[in-house]
Amino acid sequence: MMNSKAKKIVMAAAIAAMPVLAASAASAEGERYVLVSHAPDSDSWWNTIKNGIALAGEQMGVEVEYRNPPTGDLADMARIIDQAAASGPDGIITTLADFDVLKGPISNAVASGIDVIIMNTGTGEQAREVGALMYVGQPEYDAGYAAGQRAKDDGIGSFLCVNHAIQQPTLVERCQGFADGLGIELGESMLDSGVDPAEIKNRVMAYLTANPDTEAVLTLGPVSADPTLLALEENGMAGAIYFGTFDLGEEIVKGIKSGTIKWGIDQQPFLQAYLPVVIMTNYHRYGVLPGNNINSGPGFVTADGLEKIEEFAGEYR
Repeated sequence: MMNSKAKKIVMAAAIAAMPVLAASAASAEGERYVLVSHAPDSDSWWNTIKNGIALAGEQMGVEVEYRNPPTGDLADMARIIDQAAASGPDGIITTLADFDVLKGPISNAVASGIDVIIMNTGTGEQAREVGALMYVGQPEYDAGYAAGQRAKDDGIGSFLCVNHAIQQPTLVERCQGFADGLGIELGESMLDSGVDPAEIKNRVMAYLTANPDTEAVLTLGPVSADPTLLALEENGMAGAIYFGTFDLGEEIVKGIKSGTIKWGIDQQPFLQAYLPVVIMTNYHRYGVLPGNNINSGPGFVTADGLEKIEEFAGEYR
């Protein structure tokens, strides 16, 4: 017969084992989720997205796949969504970079019985229109507007917006929001820079030479921010011109730390990839679903409190 102390040890061991058994049973269900992004292979910012779905898949015990158009072509992305739907996944997680191009394939996936969550680009209203469960991401215009108000408070009255993917309406919204936050017309302040680093650097330098009264530069992610940093270093304006950017990356974090970049807008891409996998898995297993869309940003990252961001930049931040 066990004494009181022995009984407590046995009971504690049994209780500790219960969550492990429950998790093992749930992970055996084998759901499969496909994340389709609009990003070209060259955009390293999406490594955080890939890490986010991989970790969520591991923790939830589900299969996850990442698919994207190698060159960022949105018509190609539409075909990839069709292909993903035809493969019969339990769910699709996708960006909505261009509503007109992508609404058809996404709506068709929903009509075929596949659950969809929109992430990163698009809006809650657009997600509802295509029949998606919800939206997880950053309202792009609102983020740009908040950044513009911040710059206005800092005395800025003119700017250059370096747009590396002008074909994507959501990136135009960032530039437009910034202009509206400043209370000025966007006009010709948005530069169609393309994605080639050398071209971006040269076009930024040419614009600033032709428009010497430009008070600020706004970039829309590492693709445009990194070459712009090089341009400002070469023309002697690094640290002298007001510089803000969307998103984070290794060079952006270095720029914030050195004072060359005033702030970075963190939309937390890790959450944009991680949360949809967790939400959809729990929805399929237990029938639970958040009642609202989830805004993963914007958050402004400055030189204060960079420790965690430096540690995980390009990986989970």
